[in-house]
Amino acid sequence: MAAISREEVAHLAHLARLAVTEEELDTFAGQLDVILGAVARVGEVAAADIPPTSHSVPLTNVLRDDVVIPGLTRDEALSGAPDAEDGRFRVPRILEEEA
Repeated sequence: MAAISREEVAHLAHLARLAVTEEELDTFAGQLDVILGAVARVGEVAAADIPPTSHSVPLTNVLRDDVVIPGLTRDEALSGAPDAEDGRFRVPRILEEEA
């Protein structure tokens, strides 16, 4: 793999609208070489007989199954309310709009 040049780093910096100094061009060129080398090594490891994965270990759903159970009736729910009217909870008006 060819080393990334200072000119390529300068071009990338220009595309990314980054202002870099002459010293940073040398530093970034070396750092980008290391990064590109690491990416190339990962590409070498990937083989056709290894299936792609999203996690290193298998995951299972840890949530419980949904079970339908009967809920409260309307009268049971309203029995604990401070105020009820016409089969509904009665709450204080918070807006000044007409109903």
